[in-house]
Parts: sequence; C-alpha cells; structure tokens
Amino acid sequence: MNVVDSSGWLEFFAAGPNASSFAHPIQDVRHLLVPAVTLTEVFKRILQQRDEPSALEAVGHMMQGEVVPLTSELALEAGRLGHSLKIPLADSLILATARQYDAILWTQDADFRTIPGVRYIPKR
Repeated sequence: MNVVDSSGWLEFFAAGPNASSFAHPIQDVRHLLVPAVTLTEVFKRILQQRDEPSALEAVGHMMQGEVVPLTSELALEAGRLGHSLKIPLADSLILATARQYDAILWTQDADFRTIPGVRYIPKR
C-alpha cells in the first residue's frame, strides 16, 4: 500500500520536477490510501492558487484511492507521533495513517527524510 503526502500530490498536479517520482503510487489507485487531511490540504492549496473547479478536479482524482477517515484511534496515534518526532499535526496524521496500514509514505517534505518507512524525494 502507498500513502502520498500533500507535497507529493501538489507536485504531481503541478507537473513539477519531481512529479514522475509520485506518478506510480498515485496512479496505482488499487494500492493507494488517501488520508482525509491530505484532501483538505490539497483542496485548500489549489483553491488558493487556481479556482474551485480545479481544486475539486484534483480531489476527485485523489478520491479514486481509498480515503482514510480520521478516527479517534488514528488521532491519538498521530498525537503520539507528533510529540515523539516533533512533526506538525498534518504530517503526524499522514504518518499515522501510513503506519496503521503498513504502507509506504511518499513525500518530498524534509520533515520525513529520516523516518523509517518513508520514500523521501528531495525537492528540486
């Protein structure tokens, strides 16, 4: 299973320099988990940069994977991870989701670069 964090989704949708690094996990929708918080982050960012139809189109693509809702169990584990790893709230929710499903987390967010189970792609 794969989880792509918000930075990876945004890179893919913008056809940025690292877009091809995220193409496989994003296009393999049968093995794609989408933490609900990534829907929020990506929708908001594309809405800021473009418009609502573009943002809705993006999250429509994201929802082809399995959207993982925020449960109380996931929230508490994210709190533990955020505290122990000193990472922001959204990052801890995304990491907790990946770990709950034993999935690979794909990202270009430097907060994750040394965490096991993460495929970190440095920004270009």
